[in-house]
Amino acid sequence: MLEPLDRALRQIDDPAFLGVVVQSVLLSALGFAAVGGLVWWGVGQVSAEMPGWLASLLGGATAVVLAFLLFVPLASAIASSFTDRIAAAVERRWYPGLSPAKPATLVAQIWDGVALVWRVALLQVVALVLAILLPGVGLGLGWIITAWAIGRGLFVPVAMRRMTRRQAMAAYRARRGAVIVQGAAVALAATIPVINLVAPVFGIAALTHVLHLPRDQRALSRPGSV
Repeated sequence: MLEPLDRALRQIDDPAFLGVVVQSVLLSALGFAAVGGLVWWGVGQVSAEMPGWLASLLGGATAVVLAFLLFVPLASAIASSFTDRIAAAVERRWYPGLSPAKPATLVAQIWDGVALVWRVALLQVVALVLAILLPGVGLGLGWIITAWAIGRGLFVPVAMRRMTRRQAMAAYRARRGAVIVQGAAVALAATIPVINLVAPVFGIAALTHVLHLPRDQRALSRPGSV
């Protein structure tokens, strides 16, 4: 279950992979700053009649909460824009014998990408509500929900690089447990400052392994395999 994530982490020295990590970090940080700044400005406009200290406090608190809720969807969307490059780097290093990819239609890929952002954003809100209403239990349930959303949301685009959306969904159902484990790791990493900037990138790499690893394990189990 943890082999895909381990392999993803071991590829950090790959120049192509590292380049994507750097770009994703920069874009995520800029996006985070932009969201926080816009929220702060918007709250300032709404609370113009309030005392200055109260407006600043309200603006800061709202910016932090909304930035927290939107950060994982934003970082996931940015990382997803590099899905092809990340998956290609993984396949080039670990699965060089694969045939050329035959992706799903562009419309299907765009639609699934948009659905990913909204799904993760909505479930982040659900997770926060559960954590507030059901301390302890709600936090665990929220983590599970987010793990499912991130795992499924990142796996299907990876699979659609090589198959139709229907086939990608069938592949997801066949690997659901491994997908959710990787999603849980990304969801946990997303709560740690700085690491959350790169968590979705490594999630995509790990889920590329989930897509291909069964074939790789069968090959390793054959007599004479290296």
